[in-house]
Amino acid sequence: MRWISKPADSLKARVLAAALGNCGLNINSAAVPVLADLLVQRGIEEPEAARRFLVPELAHLHDPLQMSGMKAALDRLEAAVERKEKILIYGDYDVDGTTAIVILKTAIELCGGVADFHVPHRIREGYGMRDEVIERAAADGVRLIVSVDTGIRAFAAAETARRTGVDLIVTDHHLPGHDGVPQALAVVNPNRDGCDYPCKYLCGAGVAFKLAQGLMQRRLDAKDQSRLLMSFMKVVAIATIADAVPLLGENRVFASLGLKGLRSPVNVGLKALLEVAKLGDGRALTATDVGFRIAPRLNAAGRMDVAHDVVELFSVKDIERARQIAARLDQLNAERQEEERRILDSIERKLEEEPALRDAYCMVIEGEGWHRGVIGITATRVVEKYGRPALVLSREGEESHGSGRSIPAFHLLNALESCHGLFSRYGGHAHAVGFALPAANVQKLCQHLDTYARARLTLADFEPQLEFDAGLPLEEVTPELHQALRLLEPFGMDNPEPVFTARAVRLMAPPQQVKEKHVRLRVAPAADGTAVAAAAQDFTPRCHPDAADQAMDLRAPRASSRAGAPGVPPSWRRNITFKAMGWGLKESCEQLHLLAGDRLDIAYTLGMNDHPEFGGLELTVRDLTRTRQS
Repeated sequence: MRWISKPADSLKARVLAAALGNCGLNINSAAVPVLADLLVQRGIEEPEAARRFLVPELAHLHDPLQMSGMKAALDRLEAAVERKEKILIYGDYDVDGTTAIVILKTAIELCGGVADFHVPHRIREGYGMRDEVIERAAADGVRLIVSVDTGIRAFAAAETARRTGVDLIVTDHHLPGHDGVPQALAVVNPNRDGCDYPCKYLCGAGVAFKLAQGLMQRRLDAKDQSRLLMSFMKVVAIATIADAVPLLGENRVFASLGLKGLRSPVNVGLKALLEVAKLGDGRALTATDVGFRIAPRLNAAGRMDVAHDVVELFSVKDIERARQIAARLDQLNAERQEEERRILDSIERKLEEEPALRDAYCMVIEGEGWHRGVIGITATRVVEKYGRPALVLSREGEESHGSGRSIPAFHLLNALESCHGLFSRYGGHAHAVGFALPAANVQKLCQHLDTYARARLTLADFEPQLEFDAGLPLEEVTPELHQALRLLEPFGMDNPEPVFTARAVRLMAPPQQVKEKHVRLRVAPAADGTAVAAAAQDFTPRCHPDAADQAMDLRAPRASSRAGAPGVPPSWRRNITFKAMGWGLKESCEQLHLLAGDRLDIAYTLGMNDHPEFGGLELTVRDLTRTRQS
């Protein structure tokens, strides 16, 4: 694996460090330069921008009216609320679409309106707005339909709405096509041409939240607005994290405040969901908890059955009914996991039997009758394992349905655009797409995408690589540094957990195997060439002699902090050992034949184990290699 250092600007970091040291955020002085480096790498260079990033607040939300189309949408929506018109919210079946329905439907009802919703069935209807649903709604007296997380390419649906006398408001976040946007009453999407909204990377629920925010600003008093926005923040945080949009700007406000709110949920459905995910103990939740334990259960409804259950979960008032729904979602998630394993086994067999398929620059893998609700996840797994763009398709008779995932170097939606004539429908983002096409076109798709990808990618683009933020010797790792780094949470896209490197660390004991693929390690700082007994004290510090802030010149280079705090001999730090986990590193350790006393270069992240007896600072080793002798 190649280790790649992120670009740094030491001058800007020193200037920002000086400002952070006087900003009143109570950051340990020794941690300030590290934090400043990380902020500058994320494009945050000004003190006020840093403060907003480190301490997100409700006041940091943008005015909804900054988004193109919002005023027209709010005018029509408020008129419908005033006249008690039937409003239909047309959503999508994933966690982003269903939570968007929950947010907007609740807001409309709190403002005095009446709203119903439609969630398409993934298998029977597929993605997007369908004419027959609009025609049925019109026949039932609906005169306003609001789409959420869908509709930006729904040209036929917009025409059907116009023909049947229905006003259509499109709210979406997916990228518009080359043909512009549908002829709807209003199109609200930060990615449409001419929209100057400051946060371009909202998820679908985020756009629905802005519409709800604008409606409540018109209909409710300020006190109720703040309370309800904080309540909705929990739901939009789940969608924002699950949809893997950048956790910057307004999305950071959603995720940060929402995760804090999830510690004390009020909604009975949300409580039941956290219980079934074993997160209902009041502890602080992380983006990882949402991404791997909450979102999969919500997504399972749309993947394996009917996503209607998710909306009901958040709407129900009876705790027992909420627990029944949550238990059903948990069961559906278990079924999804089993189906995923079955498809991945089939994919592995195909790749073994067809080397040319494995060597393609853009892998297109088709199977008969694979569950459509799971192929997107399996595409992700293929990309993770092989490092190449991958499309996974399920053939059903004369039609194939697919999902694709990509690598940073390859814009997958552009690739599909380059052969748009092959598809019945398609859409998505740079790194995630969904589509359908005649089964007879699949071979043409394989050939075209491989040729297209070979013209734009090299073998180097497929090599596993690990980006690290900075070198950080283990003697600089302290509880105070960890506390400062927590200000950067929640971590996610474009705000990853900081990865550091340490050179020539000492392995204090042979790696211990954990389950099938993992190892537990014990490492200590480099000894500067001096031999240190392997029996060095196994001490993970809970507090540190540096806990009391020491005066330091924040204008000095970061390296000035590495000599040790006043009165603390450098050898003290070099005799500390750290517990470390190497997830998935068993095979790597076996290949290196590691023994106690070996010198390693490690890439690691820093965490805290909260166990009352065995807790303390812990490292998570992302990769390791033997230190090369100079």
